[in-house]
Amino acid sequence: MKKILVVAAHPDDETLGCGGTLKKLSSKFDISVCFLTSGVESRNNNKKIIISNQKKLISDSKIATKILGCKNQIYLDLKDNELDKYSLLTIVKKIENLILTIKPQIIFTHFPNDLNIDHFITSKATVTASRPIKNNSFIKKIIFFETLSSSEWTIKERFNPNLYVDISKQIKYKIKAFKNYKSEIRKFPHPRSVKAIIALSNLRGSEVSITHAEAFQVFRSVE
Repeated sequence: MKKILVVAAHPDDETLGCGGTLKKLSSKFDISVCFLTSGVESRNNNKKIIISNQKKLISDSKIATKILGCKNQIYLDLKDNELDKYSLLTIVKKIENLILTIKPQIIFTHFPNDLNIDHFITSKATVTASRPIKNNSFIKKIIFFETLSSSEWTIKERFNPNLYVDISKQIKYKIKAFKNYKSEIRKFPHPRSVKAIIALSNLRGSEVSITHAEAFQVFRSVE
């Protein structure tokens, strides 16, 4: 079976960015999701609370990714919102080793111009680790996803999709998966609310005359 690797900075990014698409592809691909950080360390200074929140978020992510049809979850346990404190080479090597182990045909990762520093570094490190050399010839597509409350807030070049996936039949699974991330859900009109997720899927769908869609930027494609 062909393989997909999702490289995400934090738990819930995979669901927000490509959850419906992962569910749609899960019958044809063996899907692995790699989380670089726990996604909670920057929110609290109490170590006991941080550890408790980390365990809960990891547990939530395992349930969410299984709902989306992902078979494998990898946690690199780097520091949340502090990826800029690591050397890029350190992060690249970790992703590179993962790529060489899994040998994915398709890689999904963050849009590189996201406001969030972890998203930016995750994307840059993933692209670097996936550079087109002989050892990586199995990689056929590298695709950037958008992340609500980060991609649309960028001060750089905005997300400009060139690939749309119809998730009209999968949107319910995306919402179900996201609802497992109880600590990440916000009230509308915050972008990370259930209503906003559905609204974005409607917006992206309307751009290509379907009900619900996820949109992407294709960075590299080998046919």
